[in-house]
Amino acid sequence: MEAHGGTSRRLVPVLALCTVLVSTVFLDAACGGGSAGSGGPASQPTAVATPSATTTAESPRPVTVPPVAPSVAPYRTAVTAVTAGDLGASYHPGCPVGPDQLRAVTLTYWGFDGQVHSGQLVVHRDVVNPVVQVFHRLYDAHFPIRSMRPVSAFDGSDPESMAADNTSAFNCRAAVAAGPTHWSAHAYGKAIDVNTVENPYVEAGTVMPPAGSAFTDRTRIRPGMAVVGGTLVQAFTSIGWYWGGRWSDPDYQHFSSTGG
Repeated sequence: MEAHGGTSRRLVPVLALCTVLVSTVFLDAACGGGSAGSGGPASQPTAVATPSATTTAESPRPVTVPPVAPSVAPYRTAVTAVTAGDLGASYHPGCPVGPDQLRAVTLTYWGFDGQVHSGQLVVHRDVVNPVVQVFHRLYDAHFPIRSMRPVSAFDGSDPESMAADNTSAFNCRAAVAAGPTHWSAHAYGKAIDVNTVENPYVEAGTVMPPAGSAFTDRTRIRPGMAVVGGTLVQAFTSIGWYWGGRWSDPDYQHFSSTGG
C-alpha cells in the first residue's frame, strides 16, 4: 500500500529503522542529527552501523529436535530350581529325570495383543542357556506368543494345554506317535511346543488340538506360525534344535534338542 504525501513516504521507513536498530544504527538526518527541520546541515550524511554477525536483530534459526524413540521394556529372565511340588501332575515317580535336573525359566515375551508378558517354561538344566537365547531372539523380533505356562497349570494334561494355545516344555509323558511306547522329549525337559493352535500336530490326518484345523494350510502365513525360513524356525535352528514340522506327520509346534 502506498503512503499519502511526500513527507510520510520518506519518514515511515526511516522511523522503522530507528525503532529496530536503536542500539546499532545512527541516523543523523532522521533521528535528531540534522534533518531539514532540525536546524542541522541538510547535506550531512547519514551514518549507519553494520550489524555484526552476532547481532540480536537477526532472525533465529529453527532448532531441529530429533524424535524420541518409544520406550521398550528390556528382555528379562530368571532361572530357579524346582521341586516335585512345583511340578504337580506333570511329574511322577519313575520319570526319566528328577526335579533336581529341571529348572523353571521365567522370561518376557510379546503377546498377540502387542503387550509384553511374563511366562514360565520348565526345562532341563542342560538347555537353560540356549532356551534363554532363543526366546531373547523371539522377543527382539516381536514374535507373538499366546500363553506360556507350565503343564502343571493344566494338571499335566497335554490336550488341555494345547487347546489353550499354550507354549510349554517339560511334561513327563510318553510320545504321541505310532510304534512302541517311549518317552517324549518333553519328559526330559528338552522339547518345547510353541503356539499349539497356530502350529498343530497332524497325525494320520487327525489335527491336535482341533482348533488347529484353521492353520493346516501352511501356505497362508499368519502371526505366531512356524514356517520354513520364518522367525520361529530360524530361532530354534540357531541353537541347533530340530523342528517337528519336517516330519511325515508334521508336528509344527514341536522343537527339541534331541530330534525326538
